[in-house]
Amino acid sequence: MARNRILAIIQAGGSGGRMDVLTRERAKPALPFAGVYELVDFPLSNLTHSGVDHVWLSVQFQGSSIEGPVANGRPWDLDRSRGGLRLLMPQQGTGSEDEEGFARGNADELFRIRDQIRNAEPEIVIVLSADHVYRFDYLEAVATHREKNAECTIVTSEVPIEEAGDHATVEVDEAGVVTGFAYKPEVPSTSTVATEIFVYDPPTLISVLEELYREKSAEADEGDSGLGDFGESLVPRFVHRGRTVGHPLPGYWRDLGQPHLYLAAHQDVLLDDQGLFNDQSWQILTRQPQRVPARIHASARVQDSLVSPGATVRGVVHRSVLGPGVRVDEGAVVRNSVVFADTVVEKNAQVDWSIVDEGCVVGAGVVVGDEHARGTEQPDEITIIGRDSTVRTDVGGGARLEPGTTA
Repeated sequence: MARNRILAIIQAGGSGGRMDVLTRERAKPALPFAGVYELVDFPLSNLTHSGVDHVWLSVQFQGSSIEGPVANGRPWDLDRSRGGLRLLMPQQGTGSEDEEGFARGNADELFRIRDQIRNAEPEIVIVLSADHVYRFDYLEAVATHREKNAECTIVTSEVPIEEAGDHATVEVDEAGVVTGFAYKPEVPSTSTVATEIFVYDPPTLISVLEELYREKSAEADEGDSGLGDFGESLVPRFVHRGRTVGHPLPGYWRDLGQPHLYLAAHQDVLLDDQGLFNDQSWQILTRQPQRVPARIHASARVQDSLVSPGATVRGVVHRSVLGPGVRVDEGAVVRNSVVFADTVVEKNAQVDWSIVDEGCVVGAGVVVGDEHARGTEQPDEITIIGRDSTVRTDVGGGARLEPGTTA
């Protein structure tokens, strides 16, 4: 076990269906953010700066798409023979049907790897998701966990009450003890939500996982433990035991698990760093390829936007993010959108309220999206173009093009 005897498990999720065509051919943590980062960079960087150097990254879908970006942990100094970064992939032929293959939820996944956790003999286990953007020292939550002699510590954040129903809501008393927990409630009673960062006592975690398995497996499908996601039975059981506490995460936190949230988070960072990037003592580390500087030509007009290295702009870019190598030709307009690496927006084309994946071509004069869409307020009006697509005809607001489409 590496220093601190802390094991971190990053759960990179399954097929990422809520991200639609963006995750048809990639794991969700491999999605870019702010042009020059990927989502997985944030938990790995936070762990590195927190001094946690024994990290398991569990990938249930499109594992090859994440192997390159994490580069065996090199950007985070996690490429080492003891501790360091370890990729966990679904396995066959290694145990019972309830332990093999693809997990049926993040709690089910923890059950499947419980013996590996037990054998690692950590003092503390931190379990976290890989599709959130934030800056946080995990040792602060560990300190609370130890001080309160907790079995489980839930790191929390505040969101608008109208958004709380998309998350697990958490009620905490004056002593910091969690007294209420509701998983994606229809009518939220609080704006305090779980950030999907949990600190566990390892023996208790394993014991509770096995206890729930004994209760639920008989009614579950073959090969399924019945535990599902963390909010269905695992965390409620810990709350019921009475030794679960909350720890507030200070500053910015965003869940990017849906296209409108992904686009909203990008708009958050257009004009304000949100405390994420500019602290040299807490850099977001990444393995992005070196690119030449961006070029902004005389015909260009760029407002309130992020332009990545290698991009070339001759047109208009407003409130948008251009990834590395993007080209916006003269007369083209990109507004309120995120354009991934190496996409070309040709002369006089128009892109509005859209997410355009990498390697696409938006043809000359083509209109993608709806200038008058309500954007992040109306998720169904956001247009998404899958990677390596060529668009030669107009694509209306809310449309989805599968990767490799020629339209």
